[in-house]
Amino acid sequence: MFRFHKTLDVITLFHKPSLPSSARILTLLKQANAEAASAATEDQASDTSPSTITKQRRSEFELDVTEAPPTPDQLKSILDYVGAGVGGDVAKARGGAAMAKPGDLVEGARDRLDALKRLREDGGRFVRPVVVDWNNGTAVIGDKESEILKLIREIPSDTSPEAQRG
Repeated sequence: MFRFHKTLDVITLFHKPSLPSSARILTLLKQANAEAASAATEDQASDTSPSTITKQRRSEFELDVTEAPPTPDQLKSILDYVGAGVGGDVAKARGGAAMAKPGDLVEGARDRLDALKRLREDGGRFVRPVVVDWNNGTAVIGDKESEILKLIREIPSDTSPEAQRG
């Protein structure tokens, strides 16, 4: 039987291999993705009832690992996701962590415009690791494992299957 497959959510790790914290997060993401894929296979094999569809746990995801800094548009989105600037209310509404500042993402940045300017001047100023869930508009700066696990395991309520049907 032919079925359409849901496209996987894209999770990006802005990575710096020389940083132990970044290497640890890469391993964490790979393990979590493997576990999610395994659990999804088990769920499909064991239960096909409609109640399985309503679980608010993310299945596997597409892991994008890059050593490059974000583009200016990506940086603007990340700043919004972590509540640094204009999008702060969005981050709060989604139950995000404490509000970040532009300087938390780009070394020495005083505000959004300064962060963009400094990133253009020197991409090495972008702080790593940063994990971004582009589909659900969330991000975690640094190696906060519990926040990263929450980001990759939970589907925010506004993108749950029930909300999309309603």
